[in-house]
Amino acid sequence: MTPKEVLEMAKENGAKVVDIRFLDFPGVWQHFTVPLSELNESSFEDGFGFDGSSIRGWQPIHASDMLVVPDPATAKMDPFFKEPTLVLIGNIQDPLTGESYSRDPRYIAQKAEAYLKSTGIGDTVYFGPEAEFFIFDDVRFSSGTNSAFYEVDSVEGIWNSGREECPNLAYKPRHKEGYFPVPPMDKFQDLRTEMLLVLESLGIDVECQHHEVATGGQAEIDMRFKPLVEMGDQLMWFKYVLKNVAYRYNHTVTFMPKPLFEDNGTGMHTHVSIWNEGKPLFAGDKYAGVSQEALYAIGGILKHCKALCAFTNPTTNSYKRLVPGFEAPVNLAYSSRNRSAAIRIPMYSASPKAKRIEFRTPDPSCNGYLAFSAMLMAVLDGIENKIDPGEPLDKNIYDLPPEELAGIESAPGSLEEALAGLKEDNEFLLKGDVFTKDVIDTWIEYKTENEVNAVKLRPHPHEFFLYFDI
Repeated sequence: MTPKEVLEMAKENGAKVVDIRFLDFPGVWQHFTVPLSELNESSFEDGFGFDGSSIRGWQPIHASDMLVVPDPATAKMDPFFKEPTLVLIGNIQDPLTGESYSRDPRYIAQKAEAYLKSTGIGDTVYFGPEAEFFIFDDVRFSSGTNSAFYEVDSVEGIWNSGREECPNLAYKPRHKEGYFPVPPMDKFQDLRTEMLLVLESLGIDVECQHHEVATGGQAEIDMRFKPLVEMGDQLMWFKYVLKNVAYRYNHTVTFMPKPLFEDNGTGMHTHVSIWNEGKPLFAGDKYAGVSQEALYAIGGILKHCKALCAFTNPTTNSYKRLVPGFEAPVNLAYSSRNRSAAIRIPMYSASPKAKRIEFRTPDPSCNGYLAFSAMLMAVLDGIENKIDPGEPLDKNIYDLPPEELAGIESAPGSLEEALAGLKEDNEFLLKGDVFTKDVIDTWIEYKTENEVNAVKLRPHPHEFFLYFDI
């Protein structure tokens, strides 16, 4: 879409204002709104000014002025605002030099796509994330000097089976039994369908929606695969739509990986495939019908997994889900069917076009632009350096003897460990100037100071249960 076509679209839809959106460093959408009269064709070159020092992980106050330049290809009409509103996602630039901002996650994703083409390996990389989430009815939390607590609630929560609800009609999924009974056990069929339809009204292709394994309203809606930057944009729309549809009905959606104790956490299994000149690079005659390049790509992800997790599982809460010995995909191995392996080769279809690899470790708390870009760089490093992934792991991991299990490496056990992995292993990310040293250092510093240390320094409520009487 051209700038002129965007202006025509705004007029046709009766838009009165324009909402400009971009992503902060950790991965949350930011926005401001201008009258439609402020948008003209030159706006797509000149941009709009804002204070970059107020955005998390960005500029110091003495160099705060920045520009956000709308991308005409991203134009959509907002489905929630009272007044007709045109939405444009923007790219961040320095107002003095006009250069793209190195810490802008979307720019990093654009550079990753450009680097793929420069290698000659392929011209398009597709990502298909399966972002799970929880739908809750009530959420309360506090963290202070002398107290801390959280409490989430859901009409579906099995913990409410004995609650007086005047009347309590039961039908609450038991722990790990939410995949996937029909209503009335499933309370959110209509809500998820509305989410799906709103996504489709925005031009976002959806493959399915369903309840997930956990009690308490865990769910999944799958988007059809798209190229890297486009999927980064769609993931932001996805989170925005789901939260706002839920909010309409006095529910709340969270993409927090592990909000419930003793039930399944929330992952974002991510399907990856590279194509070149309309042909799938990952289809072949090797294990599970994939190509040698696909096996090398798997080798790259397995080799760099600890560093990748700093972007694909970027919260302290992520590692409440990634715990060895349970169902989480923490084992650094690959398989065609073993879902506890970090990488799976889906076998739903024999078509060469369907051949891809599925990285199961990530979760939806991530900044999609950064996570997808880092995954692509690991895949390309594996192909370029012919990294052997070893033999597939088709055995039941939980039945393996201790000596055999000891030979299988695991994903990091904490955000601190993942950040240490990124600090030691980041050369593959620097190729093509996709990630810069400044981006990596700033990410490690921000996450350490604002999340790792913040959690590490606070007493945990369960520590009072364990230790108060010692």
